[in-house]
Amino acid sequence: MSRSRWWRRHDEVPVVELQRSKPVRTGVIVVVLVLLVAYFGFTKHIPFKHGFTLKAEFATAVNIHPKSPVRIAGVNVGKVSSIQRDGRAGLVSMEIEPRGLPIHSDATLKIRPRIFLEGNWFIELQPGSPSASTVSSGHTIPITQTSDPVQLDQVLDALNTDTRTNLQNFLVNYGEALTRKPNAAEDAEQEPEVRGINAAQALNKAYHRGPSSLRGAAVINQALGGTEPHDLSKLIAGVGKVTAALNVHEQQLGELIVNFNTFFAAFAAQSSSLQATVAELPSSLRNIDRGLAALDASFPPTRTFARDILPGVRATPQTVKAVLPWIEQVQASLAPSELGGVAKALAAATPSLARLESEQTPAYRQTDLFNKCLTKVIYPAGNTKLQDGAATSGVEAYKEFWYSLVGLSGIGQTFDGNGAVGKFLIGNSGQTLRSAHTSILGTKLKGLQLLGRSPLTPLGTRPAYPAEEPPYEPLVPCYTQSLPNFNGPLSSGPADGNG
Repeated sequence: MSRSRWWRRHDEVPVVELQRSKPVRTGVIVVVLVLLVAYFGFTKHIPFKHGFTLKAEFATAVNIHPKSPVRIAGVNVGKVSSIQRDGRAGLVSMEIEPRGLPIHSDATLKIRPRIFLEGNWFIELQPGSPSASTVSSGHTIPITQTSDPVQLDQVLDALNTDTRTNLQNFLVNYGEALTRKPNAAEDAEQEPEVRGINAAQALNKAYHRGPSSLRGAAVINQALGGTEPHDLSKLIAGVGKVTAALNVHEQQLGELIVNFNTFFAAFAAQSSSLQATVAELPSSLRNIDRGLAALDASFPPTRTFARDILPGVRATPQTVKAVLPWIEQVQASLAPSELGGVAKALAAATPSLARLESEQTPAYRQTDLFNKCLTKVIYPAGNTKLQDGAATSGVEAYKEFWYSLVGLSGIGQTFDGNGAVGKFLIGNSGQTLRSAHTSILGTKLKGLQLLGRSPLTPLGTRPAYPAEEPPYEPLVPCYTQSLPNFNGPLSSGPADGNG
């Protein structure tokens, strides 16, 4: 048995064969590794693994581009993968990372501008409420749950004349309300502490009572929080259920109020039973005492919280004191020499601006007529390619016009570069040409014929010369005129039979 046959039978590779195949195998492994590194470097994706895809319809997706970030509370959780048209809306597909899940059916999306240094736009995702159902990959958020950014032109459109006037009136009246001194009748209705001062000074005095009011508010908030976690949320949920039930049974609720007197009458009829109930009150009070003891045991954490919050409450007067200079500056900025004067100037300038805007309308109408004339008459005529037999250039008429100017420039230039010698073409032989009776050269030559000489035989006149000038109608809009047939029968000539 040969060596190669024994190797195939026992599936063992000889050492010689291993040494021979090692360079090839190493090269294949290196190529595969390079391809994998290039794939991961450019795609940033794991092959054969698809992430969570979320789609959303936007009224306009003009500000969003592929690879735009998707953020939840300012944290990137995905990116835009593609944008396509869906009717009159834009369908945006996004790849969401696992840290951005789950997403619920009532999720909302908004297109937001990024900060100045970042540029462009991003999609802000609100995952929705936990009580709503969770969506799966490929789900499409409807257009009713998305919103587009407000552009500067939309803000300016909202600030129309009436809105600006209302804003000016608000600023003026607000400044007057803060700085106006009250009269005697108004002072009589006020507390002695704030009599004789304006509203801004009264607000400043109100801040001095902030520490005591905030301390009371802290106690109330602590009481509203309950003794156990989620007590307040459970209370609100219970009240919601009760009010919903009362709303459903509105008729029964009305009957309850009407028959409440009957209820108390029946309660009074059971006075003996009520006495027996009162006799049981001592045992009930003992149980209440035990409950109060348990409540007292819960007070140490409450006292700890109260002690911890005291530094913040003590710092409140200093905070209010630090805020007072800012309030003074705001009050000064609303004075007539600052924002008050600006508001008055804007109020005076607004009628002039409105009048200027109304006067622009006639100019816009004339500009519109001129633009229509350019679009429907002048541009199509200039773009026409005139057919002139053997002399046809094959280019548009407006180009032939510029070509003719180049030729005229060549005819008018001097013989040498110094401009010393001019050149002229003088001919005294050939055929004599006579024109038809003139009608466009003024009153002196009107009706006469013009003579000229040509060294070559005339080929004819193109286009045909009309018998009379076309009518001049200055009051008819230019764009309503129909274009002549530049290459029609009249363009072939000759015109007057003199050719």
